[in-house]
Amino acid sequence: MDKAKVGIIGGTGLYQLEGMTEVKEIKVKTPFGDPSDAITLGTLAGVKVAFLPRHGRGHRYSPTDLPARANIYALKSLGVEQIIAVSAVGSLKEHIKPLDMVIPDQIIDRTIARRPNTFFTDGIVGHIVFADPFCPVLRDTLYDATRRSGARGHDGGTCIIMEGPQFSTRAESELYRSWGADVIFMTGLPEAKLAREAEMCYATVAVVTDYDCWNALSEPVSTEMVVENLHKSVETAKKILRHAITTLPQQRDCICAHALKNAIITNPKLIPEQVKKDLAPIIGKYMK
Repeated sequence: MDKAKVGIIGGTGLYQLEGMTEVKEIKVKTPFGDPSDAITLGTLAGVKVAFLPRHGRGHRYSPTDLPARANIYALKSLGVEQIIAVSAVGSLKEHIKPLDMVIPDQIIDRTIARRPNTFFTDGIVGHIVFADPFCPVLRDTLYDATRRSGARGHDGGTCIIMEGPQFSTRAESELYRSWGADVIFMTGLPEAKLAREAEMCYATVAVVTDYDCWNALSEPVSTEMVVENLHKSVETAKKILRHAITTLPQQRDCICAHALKNAIITNPKLIPEQVKKDLAPIIGKYMK
């Protein structure tokens, strides 16, 4: 099977990557169902990449219904080690303006109905360390790429991951501001948790499209506003991606690469054989 070390998950407004050569579409079957769409394998800026539109082409999946386990598993099975996710976000801070780019470093989980958010079920238990939910090395690479692209960027920030698909109430928006959160969106989880379980580096390019609904001087966020500002920002996001993938470290020496070491606490002899088979791309090296 074709392989690619770098995976790109495109969010709202980013359904394809122009400029890829040696393009091949592949449909990956997983134990967790089908991914959001076919994965596009190709070469971008001289680097082999795997591109997956998070919501499917034509935007068919809402945040709550995303097949996140299938998406991450499919990328893992293709050899992906580093995932760059692109997401549209709302700003919770005055100085983080629409059309800015944020490379967040922390998460507050406010999802309620969505999940599953782990590969470790049905007879296997694993507890990963998730204190720093985004890969610090990949984050540094993305922030540097943001600066090189000429975009106005913010290094770090806490993101609220809300359920959706509805936007926030004013009271919720003010609550999140009182917590010191910087941006809000709907798709950073369970992706980040699943990527860490799969020992994949994961970080987000957060494209700011609005001020959520807390800012009295700005109209409340709407789908029209999000789409309009995304169209203005999508080319900048693509520049960031091109810069980033050419400067990613060839060898990984970060918390992500060994996240499962000592994390699986179930006696291997008691793990069902079908689970071992299904999770082989993720846990195989620890079952020997």
